[in-house]
Amino acid sequence: MAITRFDWDPGKDDENQRKHGGVSFSRAQYAFADPQRVIAKDEAHSQAEERFYCFGEVDGGVLTVRFTYRASVIRIIGAGYWRKGKAIYERENEVSE
Repeated sequence: MAITRFDWDPGKDDENQRKHGGVSFSRAQYAFADPQRVIAKDEAHSQAEERFYCFGEVDGGVLTVRFTYRASVIRIIGAGYWRKGKAIYERENEVSE
């Protein structure tokens, strides 16, 4: 079984936690473990390198994680519980409330 590796900038992680309700990048990794996660390309921020979103359930909510791939490592750029990410996750998984 392959092991997925993650990486992030510690300063960016601190900033993300301040801006997005304490969501740490170490916690954001769990979105990728959701078997119903949704991966989508971030068309708006993919100029210099391809960037993506992962929408996955973590702690009872849908967490949106912005990331890129660098040398087979997932580099986390940002994370938070955003309504738009939850809507995409539910639409793609046909979840009804």
